[in-house]
Amino acid sequence: MKILLVEDDKQTSDYISKGLREHGHVVDRADNGRDGLYLATGEKYDVIIVDRMLPAMDGLSLVKAARASQVRTPVLFLTTMGGIDDRVNGLEAGGDDYLVKPFAFAELLARVGALARRPPIVATTSLSVGDLQVDLLTRTVTRAGRRLDLLAQEFKILEYLMRHAGEVVTRTMLLEKVWDFHFDPKTNIVETHISRLRSKIDKGFDKPLLHTVRGAGYVIRTQD
Repeated sequence: MKILLVEDDKQTSDYISKGLREHGHVVDRADNGRDGLYLATGEKYDVIIVDRMLPAMDGLSLVKAARASQVRTPVLFLTTMGGIDDRVNGLEAGGDDYLVKPFAFAELLARVGALARRPPIVATTSLSVGDLQVDLLTRTVTRAGRRLDLLAQEFKILEYLMRHAGEVVTRTMLLEKVWDFHFDPKTNIVETHISRLRSKIDKGFDKPLLHTVRGAGYVIRTQD
């Protein structure tokens, strides 16, 4: 495998590189986030190993920027930051796995191998539930061939619901993912937008797709 290692601690970088090369892998190295991003977006790798705390650009920012540039190479975060929130932030930034220092090299090697064996991620450009279609490239929505005009926030809600089709999406999830609120604004903003969205995608059609699950949230599906 060809592996990119982005690690600013020379001793750790030397140790990992030596071990990986002894197992037949090719290793490129960067000791800061800026150079790591340059390599990640310019070369083809099987796995990228990234430290969280890096000079020039931190690991989270590096991975977010790489994902924004359509880099889909599996990423393993390797860091001393082992809290639950740290792990969640790393995965939400686009990481695929998370290993906390100090670590056993055998485990690192096993995780790298597991990531490399994952099937490649195919970029999704469209979503559909029943006769409802969303084109993510043109940001257009149609149902039964009829184009529906949605506002920006309505489109975000619909996209999130359709990415989780058949699953209950809570009010809190929508506040976080659509509005980036990590607190309760004590308004009916979600309910208002859901009502407007429902009127646009369901009104005039035989079967409703957007359902309210009492006491839980909302779900988009083809059946009640």
